[in-house]
Amino acid sequence: IDFDLILENVKYLNLLAGEGISQIEHTLQGARLRQPKPLSLTLYKNGIIMCNGAFRPYQDPSTQQCLQDIMDGYFPSELQPRYPNGV
Repeated sequence: IDFDLILENVKYLNLLAGEGISQIEHTLQGARLRQPKPLSLTLYKNGIIMCNGAFRPYQDPSTQQCLQDIMDGYFPSELQPRYPNGV
């Protein structure tokens, strides 16, 4: 696992997802600016935790696919059902 590549690509993907850019949220009283909610990814020496979920060891195939997606420069494909219109 190339942790340097993962960290580099996470920074890039954060920019694509709109990090630091406020969005307009319409309310009953008008509108307000809000920041997109971040998705957490914690890397450990033996696994990851993503989105405050359960610990996932690196040997798990779904963890390997998730990290491979990030190393390839893409958002993890497992997020598509949760964000069908993109992150």
